[in-house]
Amino acid sequence: MTKVLIANRGEIAVRVIRACAEAGYTSIAVYADQDADALHVRLADEALGLGGDAAATTYLSIDALLAAARTTGADAVHPGYGFLSESAEFARAVEGAGLIWIGPSPESIDALGDKMTARRIAQRVGAPLAAGTDQPLAGPAEAVSFAEEHGLPIAIKAAFGGGGRGLKVVREMSEVADAFDAATREAIAAFGRGECFVERFLESPRHIEVQVLGDGHGGVVVVGDRDCSMQRRNQKLIEEAPAPGLTSDQRTRFHDAARAICGEVQYRGAGTVEFLLAADGTISFLEVNTRLQVEHPVTEEVTGTDLVREQFRIAFGEGISFTETPVPTGHSFEFRINAEDPGRGFLPSPGRVDSLRIPGGPGVRWDSGIEAGDVVQPAFDSMIAKLVVHADSRDAALVRARRALRELVVQGPATVIPFDLLALDDEAFATATFAVHTQWIESTLLPRLEPQLRPAPAADAALQRFPVEIDGRRVTLGLPIALLAGIGGLGGLADAGTAAAASDPTELRSPAPGTLVRWLADDGASISEGDPVAVLDAMKMETTVAAHRSGVLSHRAELSAAIEPDAVLAVIA
Repeated sequence: MTKVLIANRGEIAVRVIRACAEAGYTSIAVYADQDADALHVRLADEALGLGGDAAATTYLSIDALLAAARTTGADAVHPGYGFLSESAEFARAVEGAGLIWIGPSPESIDALGDKMTARRIAQRVGAPLAAGTDQPLAGPAEAVSFAEEHGLPIAIKAAFGGGGRGLKVVREMSEVADAFDAATREAIAAFGRGECFVERFLESPRHIEVQVLGDGHGGVVVVGDRDCSMQRRNQKLIEEAPAPGLTSDQRTRFHDAARAICGEVQYRGAGTVEFLLAADGTISFLEVNTRLQVEHPVTEEVTGTDLVREQFRIAFGEGISFTETPVPTGHSFEFRINAEDPGRGFLPSPGRVDSLRIPGGPGVRWDSGIEAGDVVQPAFDSMIAKLVVHADSRDAALVRARRALRELVVQGPATVIPFDLLALDDEAFATATFAVHTQWIESTLLPRLEPQLRPAPAADAALQRFPVEIDGRRVTLGLPIALLAGIGGLGGLADAGTAAAASDPTELRSPAPGTLVRWLADDGASISEGDPVAVLDAMKMETTVAAHRSGVLSHRAELSAAIEPDAVLAVIA
């Protein structure tokens, strides 16, 4: 039986495990220490620990993943999304080890994963493009020169990035250099490479993407299109298919450009070509994601296509199961249920999911990597699950989505559910004219959201390992440190402001867990209330911490330190 190692975690690992079961393949899960009892580990046919608690030594370690494949006798590797899913180096290493890579060829990943090379390919096939650079920026001065020549706003982007990480939109000339530095830092932290390029930013655009399947020989089938304009910090929250409000000519242009770009590189497997659609009708190619997208279920729901099974078919030489773009049936929405507090600017809210009520009924799908009692880990992504609804029309799908979201109850972490319900009732989103854009959430909806309760920090999930002998064989036993210390229970909910309110008013406290990556004000500096003081990296996002009062700043935390919620970062006396 074919054995597929899933080089990922959480919801997407569960999704691939289920597809393996239906295809008759053996699924192999891998896990970091804190994921030792995660849902994807519990569901897989086999599971193997990667021996670490950080992404760099586990899900981002090519050596660790290939060692796991050798140990388990895997035949193929599915990378999921995120982590190494768009790494040509990983794809080459997998194929070099004699395994099947369930994804595009390394050459395609190289060509399309580098956004500057992808721009040149788009130019070659005549795809629409905004002004931009096709070489990495040598430094912030080049970004400033581009802005002076082409005007503002501009977007500084990580050349090897995705998911909104390493992307900074700049509207003030004085902020260009700092934005370049921030984009570079984010890119290095998230993708291991800091090269960035710059392009004109289309103000208030829609985000349209086209799902494709390629046979690896130049044949490309467009499966459908989606709208992903509902974003915060350039990361998607609500997606839908098909994209509403497009003219037939616009839809044709999107599909034709996506087909031509992927055909040019003999694309293999599932991929997504992304575009921006400005209010004046201007279309600009954005990038190609050489992997399965988080939002792939909405396309599956309206086309009846199992995209993971199609990935398997293509990788194992069976080819795509259809040759023409399916006619969409009805309408589908996906809601990313993230452990974030919209009322506090979508700050991360990791912690244990104490209880969970999942909605059901006709046209409701729940894709998750979490069950009640599991912990949303601060070291990884904030997404708990994806709620997907499907109905005969967009209006009917909106009604079904409201019903499902009201049924959904997550107790423990703060979540984006209140935001979802507010968005669904807003005329700009619910109307047939679809008046939202990629900055609509921050500009319109965010001020209307209230902060939520936030859970106490979860107990340490790290493992302590001991050599033991079982049936004459020496093995290593890993036990949670919290268990060894006799820690039971994770505490109850506490208002995020309670501890800070009772403490010394001079203390500047962290609004979220994370890693202190940068001080924006020197120790001993005189600052004013509202001045940016520090930058935290929390759940793959940078969060700027502002001064809560005026005075003289004294640092109380070290750079690169792991910071707990409400921990003292500094004193402002």
